Amino acid sequence: MTSKVTYLGELRTSSVHIQSGSEIISDAPLDNNGKGEAFSPTDTVANALASCMLTVMGIKARALDVDFAGATADVTKHMQAEPRRISRIEVHFDMGISVDEKTKTILERTAMTCPVYLSLHPDIEKVVSFAWKG
Repeated sequence: MTSKVTYLGELRTSSVHIQSGSEIISDAPLDNNGKGEAFSPTDTVANALASCMLTVMGIKARALDVDFAGATADVTKHMQAEPRRISRIEVHFDMGISVDEKTKTILERTAMTCPVYLSLHPDIEKVVSFAWKG
């Protein structure tokens, strides 16, 4: 088992990761009857994309002896109304380092092969950009 999700009432859930015990709280968003006091379930999907991309780049970067600790990703999720679903996810990476073109290409291509990217429905538009120093 990966996690246990409990409905807490008031359109809020608690998700506990079985292996680590860490917890994620989710709320329905303001535009869907919620309080918007935590990530919504669709926010976590969009966030998972950036987190996964950074993780697989980190794995590849380690093999290339490149340290980009401190890199950030700005994530913007767009919803469509009918049917209500994620229509577009924008991820802008600020890598915070300068590397040669070959390394940039390797890391950027690696990001586009992360499991979340490959698992998202093809109708979800994914717009990804990278900013490198130098």
